[in-house]
Amino acid sequence: MNTFPAATARYESPGSSVRKVVELVDGCKGLSGASRVFIKPNIVFWSRTVPFPKWGVITTSRVVEDVVSLLAEHGVTDITIGEGTVVFDPKDMETARHAHETLGYGVLGQRYGVKSVNVFERPFVPVDLGDGTVLNFNRDALESDFVVSIPVLKTHAQTVVSLGIKNIKGLIDIPSRKKCHSADPVKDLNFMVARLADKLPPSLTVLDGIYTTERGPAYDGTVRRSNLLVASRDMLSADKVGARLLGYEPGDIPHLAHAARNRNRPVDLSDVEALGERVEELAQPHAYAFEYTEDGSLPLLLAQMGIKGVSFPKYDLSLCTYCSSLTGVTLASIARAWRGQPWDNVEILTGKIKTPTPGKKTVLIGKCLYEAHKNHPDIERMITVKTCPPMPKLIVKALHEAGIEIDPTALLNLDKAPGHAMGKYKNRPEFDEAFFRVS
Repeated sequence: MNTFPAATARYESPGSSVRKVVELVDGCKGLSGASRVFIKPNIVFWSRTVPFPKWGVITTSRVVEDVVSLLAEHGVTDITIGEGTVVFDPKDMETARHAHETLGYGVLGQRYGVKSVNVFERPFVPVDLGDGTVLNFNRDALESDFVVSIPVLKTHAQTVVSLGIKNIKGLIDIPSRKKCHSADPVKDLNFMVARLADKLPPSLTVLDGIYTTERGPAYDGTVRRSNLLVASRDMLSADKVGARLLGYEPGDIPHLAHAARNRNRPVDLSDVEALGERVEELAQPHAYAFEYTEDGSLPLLLAQMGIKGVSFPKYDLSLCTYCSSLTGVTLASIARAWRGQPWDNVEILTGKIKTPTPGKKTVLIGKCLYEAHKNHPDIERMITVKTCPPMPKLIVKALHEAGIEIDPTALLNLDKAPGHAMGKYKNRPEFDEAFFRVS
């Protein structure tokens, strides 16, 4: 059986720690001055308005800079950093520019000639991933000679973990991302994600676990200073090791199990040549999902507050990024609106596959659910948010119409909402903003 080297190490110091883990797997082997390299960090979210917890959410500039430095040592001069950060206004290109500049990519440009691109400003090309699946990928990455995926080592509320393969989702266009969140019970999110790396050029994956996130992928999870790094020239092997570090068997991660079967490989670590430090000694179990009531009708925290008369069923795999980014803020607004009196039998549905409950006041959030249920006979009273993505002001209007008088402030100021999460990390020196700067 062929084996695939994957190295694990503790992060201890700038430069040397990333060098150690990459050199253990010959990560830059074959690269030269003629190589075109595309680096894919993870910038899942950005705000131009307020500081927010980047730790465990966004790839550290520390690891990006260390990777760029190693590439430069091998003579590589054609380096592009690219990401497709989701913003609510499709015309908003300034947020991505602000993110790249704040994270120091401009400094890397001056120092090493690195280019940074917002993939939504670049061409996409269709790629046939087999089984009738065609998605549109960023052309810069596809036409490079080598791709370096640098995701954060974190869990994910839908895919359990978000690592090297999942990170590639940031290279596809918005229609393709929506297609990944299909209502098809077979070709679901895990089916799609498993194929995302199949047609990439040769690659190196470096999992950035200086900070890790429990109940990720965004700032509402809980961040740890974990000081972990993983590297492999095989993305699936890196992800298998990453899953174990987060406390999961790779075979229990649906998209990793799909990916292993697609490659005729075992779902466990039996074909991974483990280098560096022992994974078992570094593993730290991380929960991936927020707890819900036994029937899945309401987050447990809201139920424990005694909230009654409203259900907000647990998200499923069909909930796309746009809608999911609104869910936490909406739930927090509902919690703050609770005054001890039960609401009037309201259910709030999201995603593509939820079905209405007869006799309830049903709020359908998003165009997908509206189109699916606009003529549904069981809906006693339908309240809709028909836009894609759902407009926050229409969510406020819909909840008010349902009798839930939320304060609109958070939903109407989404760019400011993440700033409130900074309080969890205040005066904790291990959470250092310097990791997101290039000096």
